[in-house]
Amino acid sequence: MSEDRRLLVLRAIVQDYVQTSEPVGSKALVDRHALGVSAATVRNDMAILEEEGLIHAPHTSSGRVPTDAGYRVFVDRLSAIKPLSAGERRAISQFLAGAVDLDDVVDRTVRLLASLTRQVAVVQYPSLTRSTVRHIELVPVGGSHVMVVLIVNTGRVEQRVVDTGRQLLTPEGERLVTAMRDRLNDVASGMPFAAAAAELRRLTEVSDESDRQPMAAVVTAFEEALVEQREERVVLAGQANLARAGADFSRSIGPILEALEEHVILLRLLGQLGDDPELVNVRIGHENPVSGLQSTSLVSVGYGSGGERLASLGVVGPTRMDYPVTMATVRAVARYVTQILDDNRTS
Repeated sequence: MSEDRRLLVLRAIVQDYVQTSEPVGSKALVDRHALGVSAATVRNDMAILEEEGLIHAPHTSSGRVPTDAGYRVFVDRLSAIKPLSAGERRAISQFLAGAVDLDDVVDRTVRLLASLTRQVAVVQYPSLTRSTVRHIELVPVGGSHVMVVLIVNTGRVEQRVVDTGRQLLTPEGERLVTAMRDRLNDVASGMPFAAAAAELRRLTEVSDESDRQPMAAVVTAFEEALVEQREERVVLAGQANLARAGADFSRSIGPILEALEEHVILLRLLGQLGDDPELVNVRIGHENPVSGLQSTSLVSVGYGSGGERLASLGVVGPTRMDYPVTMATVRAVARYVTQILDDNRTS
């Protein structure tokens, strides 16, 4: 029972500190929370919590504040992530539903997350290496040139103009374009990128000798699109929110901003998730391997299409954050992005 009560005391300390940003004393806990014990008992519980490294006194004779370990226990003991209200979910849905393409989805998502959480929002673009081919379109653009339009299951569109070495604006050229388009889609449609690239290379090898050059040009354009996008991208918004939370950082926010500018670092952190798109991951303070981010927490979750995680999104903010609300918001936004991608996949 005493251990359960100490957890209640810890939870109360976290909640009060997040709300007030002031160290929390035993009398305040008794006054604000129905703990059912005296202030003396609460002081004893706080002493034990301090010995366990879950809270500490930032100043002599002050109240207590949670440590990184205390926040971790608090987050791990959340029985469930409280769902957002119907109005909040409706607002998220309506804002994201107006997106016209993948770039717009990402842009709206990162701005929405920053606005809802008042933290720095981070959204990773869906990886092409994890995506599948939805359709390949070939559009003659003059002479021997054709535009290769690659449409991905996430709604992403890549375009390349290539020289096929054949005149395409003749009846024979039009038949060639139609035949190549049909063969490309028969082979690649619905396939993961890596597998599709291998199959299309084989398609070039078995093409008629007269058609091999234009087919090879189109397949090369497909492979170049994949190679150019291997370095995945992240988009950020809300960096100004760090300045508003400046009192939560013992030092300058400069190292945090510098770490956030290193997109490779963010991609590595966001990539350290399982394949379950529903699992909300929380890295608190010194759990972050990057020194510049060790005064922050990263709350992230995967999103995807067809039940597969294609990328991640999340927020970075001070360790003194409202974890239940932040986790619920991040998960809700990810679910709506996944729904949009699934709709694109099936439409």
